[in-house]
Parts: sequence; C-alpha cells; structure tokens
Amino acid sequence: MIAKLKKIPQFFKEVNEELKKVNWTTRQDLIGAAVVVVIISTILTLYIFAIDMGLAKLMKIIVG
Repeated sequence: MIAKLKKIPQFFKEVNEELKKVNWTTRQDLIGAAVVVVIISTILTLYIFAIDMGLAKLMKIIVG
C-alpha cells in the first residue's frame, strides 16, 4: 500500500508532462464549434417539431 502511495507524485508529474503535449483548441475555434452546434440543434428541433405537429394533425383527421 505504501509503495502505491509513493507513486502518486510521479503519476501527477507524468500527467502534467502529457498535458503539455496536447494540441489545445483555440478560443475562436471553440466558439465557432459551439455556434455550429447551437444552429444545428435549433434546426433539428424545429424539424422534429414540424413533423410532430403534422403527425398530430394527421392522427386527429384519422381518429375523428
């Protein structure tokens, strides 16, 4: 158990070294990707809403 505890600082040192190698996204790229996600989500939401409303009206016509 003590041997495992002694490895903890080495682990965090290695994690820190690996994080320095990561190619981080720029703020501008992140904002652009977020805008694309919001736009696509909105379009899909409106599409699903329209299909749902159309099917609801169709069911009212069929059921009576």
